[in-house]
Amino acid sequence: MTESAVRKLVIVGGGTAGWITAAAFSRLMGRTLEIELVESVAIGTVGVGEATIPQIIRLNTILGLDENDFLRRTNGTFKLGIEFVDWGSIRTRYLHTFGDAGMNLASVPFHHYWHRAARSGHSDDLWHYSLHQLAAEHGKFGKLDRVGNTSMTGLAYAYHFDASLYAAYLRAYAEQHGVTRTEGIVSSVARDGESGDITSITLDAEREVAGDFFIDCTGFRAVLLGKELDVGYQDWSKWLPCNRAQAVPSERLDNLVPYTRATAKTAGWQWRIPLQHRTGNGHVYCSEFISDDEAAETLLAGLDTKPLADPRPIRFTTGRREQFWSHNCVGIGLSSGFLEPLESTSIHLIQSHVSRLLQLFPASGDARIERDEYNRRCATEFEQIRDFLILHYHQTSREDSEFWRYCKNMDVPDSLTHKQELFASSGRVGRDADDLFREASWVQVMLGQGVMPDGHDPMAGALTDAQLSEFLKNVRTLIERAVDGLPTHEDYLRQHCQAG
Repeated sequence: MTESAVRKLVIVGGGTAGWITAAAFSRLMGRTLEIELVESVAIGTVGVGEATIPQIIRLNTILGLDENDFLRRTNGTFKLGIEFVDWGSIRTRYLHTFGDAGMNLASVPFHHYWHRAARSGHSDDLWHYSLHQLAAEHGKFGKLDRVGNTSMTGLAYAYHFDASLYAAYLRAYAEQHGVTRTEGIVSSVARDGESGDITSITLDAEREVAGDFFIDCTGFRAVLLGKELDVGYQDWSKWLPCNRAQAVPSERLDNLVPYTRATAKTAGWQWRIPLQHRTGNGHVYCSEFISDDEAAETLLAGLDTKPLADPRPIRFTTGRREQFWSHNCVGIGLSSGFLEPLESTSIHLIQSHVSRLLQLFPASGDARIERDEYNRRCATEFEQIRDFLILHYHQTSREDSEFWRYCKNMDVPDSLTHKQELFASSGRVGRDADDLFREASWVQVMLGQGVMPDGHDPMAGALTDAQLSEFLKNVRTLIERAVDGLPTHEDYLRQHCQAG
């Protein structure tokens, strides 16, 4: 980048990634930057990122969005977690919730007390003490910051919504905040002969759009970061072998449950996302173990409601770019990499990268230091999420298909092996300080996939057996009372954010 000030930001590509980027930059830097977004209605978007994690609330808050209006306009529902069916073994299920089970005592995580009781013959599983689990089972939802007067946290939640409607919602927001939208397809890219920075793009071989900084939101095509700047791609298929998906909408569920469902299949898994007007469904699979036609049949056979269209195929390679920021161009969204939607991290990675870029956005000059720091942080986040996803596949007792035998026996990164061994030994979680997933998430997935630790924190032994039994009983009573006081999910939507 030259020494001149960055005055013009060009975002290439729309969809969820482009319009989140445009909305955030217009909100926070609209007074200092001219922002132009280039997209074409002739180019489709993936548009299946319909489930989120709680971090999206932070983005909506920064933008000043009204939650009820946003959900009403996107046919949204609430989400307390993801139910995993048949993952650790067939005929098992567990809910990876957004909250903690029970409550900590003397700075010792609750699952250590539960584990001590379980090793002594206590029959209730960890989720018996989960506020989110009980609310999900009863189809309930409401705003609850804390359980009674205790230290037990209330309901943490995220959303399900129609991704195309969300992009349109943010487009209207961004344009109201000064973003210029230009229709066109990139036909050529001009670069500075000395620095190699991008100076302009040409649309449809006619109109030139110049800029000082460019953001590539062109999806898997990665028109700027991949094709023009030739940034390489790290292929993680050996750890996350699924490389295709088929998506199909179906009719609305009779009962709008407040959670996503992920059901393991013979060569992958199937998602179900409840929206107010329809249900989002998809089958993520590995083409080495099942044909596209068989995958489509599996998807349609697993629907809970009548399909509204034919399955739409999507091809991908799990991994990331060698660099997320090269020269004066940053890739955001699918252009930067892809981690399959198993834990609903796609939209989070968009907002995370936008937030990080805003923190490190260059005023002028070379920006080498900021670029290196951005790339370092993004790489770390991608790898941490990668390991969490691998855990779901690798930590399984399933050997009923060639796909699951491969996943169970594959070599995994040392960083994940360490976490698995530590938890199996003592129930402790070797979580990195900046890991997206909380300790409670690692605990729920480890236990849900069938890992019962050999031991627990010795400080959990401070209670007598009678005190421990009373503690567990009181925790259950507290969450039952809290859930009893909540409205149903359907009633909450009807009262606050029912779509037209």
